[in-house]
Amino acid sequence: MENSSKQWRFEGNKRLNSASAISVRGVLDLVIGNLSTDDLRPTIPLGNGDPSQFACFRTSTTAEEAIVDAVHSAKYNGYAPTVGVLSARRAIANYLNRDLPYKLSADDIYVTSGCLQAIEVALAAINRPGANILLPRPGFTFYESRAAYEHLQVRHFDLLPARGWEVDVDAIEALADDNTVAIVIINPGNPCGSVYSYDHLKMVAETARKLGILVIADEVYGHLTFGSAPFVPMGIFGSIVPVLSLGSISKRWVVPGWRLGWLVTSDPNGILQKSGIVESITGFLNISTDPATFIQGAIPQILENTKDDFFSKVIVTLKEAADKCFDGIREVPCLTCPKKPEGSMFVMLHILQVKLNVSLLEDISDDLDFCMKLAKEESVIIVPAGMAFGMKNWLRITFACEISALEDGLRRIKAFHQRHVRKQ
Repeated sequence: MENSSKQWRFEGNKRLNSASAISVRGVLDLVIGNLSTDDLRPTIPLGNGDPSQFACFRTSTTAEEAIVDAVHSAKYNGYAPTVGVLSARRAIANYLNRDLPYKLSADDIYVTSGCLQAIEVALAAINRPGANILLPRPGFTFYESRAAYEHLQVRHFDLLPARGWEVDVDAIEALADDNTVAIVIINPGNPCGSVYSYDHLKMVAETARKLGILVIADEVYGHLTFGSAPFVPMGIFGSIVPVLSLGSISKRWVVPGWRLGWLVTSDPNGILQKSGIVESITGFLNISTDPATFIQGAIPQILENTKDDFFSKVIVTLKEAADKCFDGIREVPCLTCPKKPEGSMFVMLHILQVKLNVSLLEDISDDLDFCMKLAKEESVIIVPAGMAFGMKNWLRITFACEISALEDGLRRIKAFHQRHVRKQ
């Protein structure tokens, strides 16, 4: 028997606990934990943006064959270089160059384990004592989690729902000070489903240049647009302001489990090299893990040979689902959607109120309470945006699923509303 009086010198890392508390995964785990075991209906997963489980979102056969070919070649069984396999970096540069006014080279590309590691690399590379970063509200919460872990201070600028979730550019200058190092722009938007115009992104780039800060452009949903606005990469403005562009094959090819992403220095003026950011990026990658080498080996075939009809099919499927979601939500009186989604896989919904702090729903105190009771009573999972995105009494729904599952989920949400609506 161990002596209970023995004093051990180790304990858990509390920084990890505080950082993970503000993650979407942590919030979803909380909601999922409230599912009723008595409900025999299938759970409708409208919380997480991973449509790979649905047959209508299966990846291209080109991508699958590329993986098989890479494995059978026996060329990718060893360790990869720190910055990634050269052929993969060249292919990523060529893929991104289709949309840019200048040419990237393999030296501008750093292969990462999905876009999440690209975020880790970017935040670590720009961090210094006392530094702060400007993050969108609402935005992807992994930035919050990682910044907390890095002791990187966070300042929030609002996205404006009445203006299609555009950046409140005027607020950026008021937020920034001499310790501000970067601003994060997520386009197409998670969690809002927004797609920014060329002129709006140029305004953001010019504001960042005026402040002397770089732009971290999260473009993991790049080209997943189905409204009137086309996707415009932030790297187009790399001659105005240095840009760290983040992306992956996770969303456009619907393979988030393959964990292959990239960080790109979109900086034709070489400012990131002169400032030491490039050296810091390499330094971080020297002490972190690499994406699987055989996945990297498959990248040239995936990026170069995937046919346009595959991408078109994904876009058509997403648009149909987005339309269905938007129309279905309009049949739920307690919810409103300020902007029809035009990109990514998500939409933000507001819980309408009769007056300040009084919900239209009986016995529903806030967005978390809404999601917890919805999970328990209807086996539908959605994300409470108050806890996950700092937007109290807002919800995030993903429409990237089978139409039949989405329709079932919307019916259950409507039934939940009818059960809880406050009697007038």
